[in-house]
Amino acid sequence: MIKSINNNWAKANGTSLIGYVTTTYATLVKKLGEPQTDGDKTTAEWCLEFKDGTVATIYDWKLSETPLGEYDWHVGGIGVRALEKVQAFLGIPAITA
Repeated sequence: MIKSINNNWAKANGTSLIGYVTTTYATLVKKLGEPQTDGDKTTAEWCLEFKDGTVATIYDWKLSETPLGEYDWHVGGIGVRALEKVQAFLGIPAITA
């Protein structure tokens, strides 16, 4: 289902907020590995590319530190398909933006 994680940031250009998944940082690290950070508007961010070419990002937004408890993590993509793929991969219900 997943082709790569954190390897194709250039493909994330043009994505925007499409929804949220409520979970913990530990759950995301367990399923996706360690996050990247831009140090500006996010403290933790993952870029996922699925085997069909769909790209999605999962990230926090404008926080001073990474949320460790339950948090509505932002999901970015181009179209609702990216949100559906993230939801299916994580097994977590998604909320559309």
